[in-house]
Amino acid sequence: MAEAHLDDQDLLRYSRHILLEDIGIEGQERLLGAHALVIGAGGLGSPAAMYLACAGVGHITLVDNDVVELTNLQRQIMHSTQTLGRPKVDSARETLQRLNPSVRVSALPLRADAALLADLVAQADVVLDCCDNFQTRQAVNAACVRAAKPLVSGAAIQMDGQIMVYDPSHNDAPCYACTFAPEQAPEEARCATMGVFAPLVGIIGAMQAAEALKLVVRTGRSLSGYLLMLDARTMEWTRLTTQRHSHCSVCGAA
Repeated sequence: MAEAHLDDQDLLRYSRHILLEDIGIEGQERLLGAHALVIGAGGLGSPAAMYLACAGVGHITLVDNDVVELTNLQRQIMHSTQTLGRPKVDSARETLQRLNPSVRVSALPLRADAALLADLVAQADVVLDCCDNFQTRQAVNAACVRAAKPLVSGAAIQMDGQIMVYDPSHNDAPCYACTFAPEQAPEEARCATMGVFAPLVGIIGAMQAAEALKLVVRTGRSLSGYLLMLDARTMEWTRLTTQRHSHCSVCGAA
């Protein structure tokens, strides 16, 4: 994490954060010196990255190899009609820099494979998995476990959302694979074929940002050790306790 100090403009911009006992000047300086890696610049990545930028996370790296399509605009709020056909990461970078010009945004129009993740995760202070497929989630989780970096993982489909956190500062912290084993891949569910409720990705993505900010500032209690699920039909939350498995193929020997 880079060292950062607040100037007069920062004190004004982030004054509502600084007023919070949980953040204050020291916490806000931690945010300014932090590097967040966001995998996916779509429905979840949009609100997550936008809140990170507004909150003053100093460096945000976005990874997504898709372009903006008309069907994205129902929920992917970093993009607009004017950016149709452009790489999502470029569209997203422009949005984030309009929100907060002082934030450094690295836009990578690449697929998040194991080799790329190994490099990027090692450089980050916190990782947000905002992708839309099981294979990439497993790859992101594995990279975070190897590099001992905190991970905030979210998912949303139809009217159902979920969020969980891997926090390596807890010795007994379960990883994503402890709950969703890589060898037990479910039938892939995608928004393109099953649909997704627009505000749902906003809810889950904003929660991912909140968990990431808490991890950077080192305040509160994270969702490490829990799987939090939302049924948007009734707006009912279900919290399941998760445990680290000694036989987990990813973190069992970590």
